[in-house]
Amino acid sequence: MEKSICLYFQVHQPDRLRQYRFFDIGKESYYYDDFVNRTILRRVSDLCYLPANQLMLDLIRECKGAFKIAFSISGSLIDQLEKYTPEVIDSFKELAATGCVEFLAETYYHTLASLVSPEEFKAQVTMHSKRIEALFGKKPVVFRNTEMIYSDEIGAMVADMKFSAMLTEGARHILGWKSPNYVYTNAINPRLKLLLRNFNLSDDIAFRFSDRGWSNWPLTSDKYVTWISNALSKDEVVNLFMDYETFGEHQHASTGIFQFMRYLPAAVLSQTSFKFCTPSEVCKRHQPIAPLNVPFPISWADEERDTTAWLGNELQNEAFSKLYSVEKRIHKLKNPQLTEDFRKLQESDHFYYMCTKFFSDGVVHGYFNPYETPYEAFINYMNILSDFLIRVERINSPRNKQD
Repeated sequence: MEKSICLYFQVHQPDRLRQYRFFDIGKESYYYDDFVNRTILRRVSDLCYLPANQLMLDLIRECKGAFKIAFSISGSLIDQLEKYTPEVIDSFKELAATGCVEFLAETYYHTLASLVSPEEFKAQVTMHSKRIEALFGKKPVVFRNTEMIYSDEIGAMVADMKFSAMLTEGARHILGWKSPNYVYTNAINPRLKLLLRNFNLSDDIAFRFSDRGWSNWPLTSDKYVTWISNALSKDEVVNLFMDYETFGEHQHASTGIFQFMRYLPAAVLSQTSFKFCTPSEVCKRHQPIAPLNVPFPISWADEERDTTAWLGNELQNEAFSKLYSVEKRIHKLKNPQLTEDFRKLQESDHFYYMCTKFFSDGVVHGYFNPYETPYEAFINYMNILSDFLIRVERINSPRNKQD
């Protein structure tokens, strides 16, 4: 039986919002903190993107093409990279030229549109696919939704857009006794294949790697290969999906994360017969074993593996519903600046910052949150949204139509 390892990285940075006060409403309509965005992107580029891309390129060359990986890069990040650190784009293009890297499609602005608006969802996916093809020379055939959000209906929409496969979470409450280490299909349209994240093995790297209180610390390449071998003793494919910022940003270089990654491919290739495959290659090598029934949306976030990290409280739901209440008017107006702001305000990060979860997931939410409290995030967002809605009303007013 053929055995595969699929290594995929999500690459995203949001358009962070500036501090926007109540008295700015109706007077100032630029919403983004360019200084913070530029500063953070420069830091993450230096700590993660540039050294990690160079490492991946070295590994591909050293393994003579036997090491393969996949990325999805949000349109929000692509726009920022081109503006602030274009050398990172060049390094991704160098990776693309090896033929060992697959680039996936997603929503352009890393949004939750798939949950509420098929029209907006499809528009952003189409926009992103065209951008990826223009940058890297190949149209994406595999899809990864924002935060790996998936349901039967979302998968059916993705299948209708002619994608062959989609990545999502191997959530326990969905799988039951089944293993995430196989290929499945969408329950509505079996043409869409599903690759499920092995969250235990993925999170061992992404979250637990530097935890000295973890019983398996320190994690070495040889130890990790043993775990992969155990997972594949009877199964077919291990999907290791994580944020790219794991390397150098979430797990600092001083933790040894780059050394771990440097030795991992050689350890896999020398100690096992497993092959590194891109998502599309996995779908060609392995036949799906069953449809996967997912009636309600799942994601890769938190203990629940649902959408409550973004839409789990009244603050988030009020902001979300108020933003999408003007969607039809935005599409009808066809105003480029309004449309761009509308889409940037949809970024899932803005709603994540409003999350009021604590206990087991609180540390994770606090790490990524630039606001001191969820309420501060909500107030800042709603001030901006109030100004945005005023602009929509002004352009939509009868007087402006006559003008």
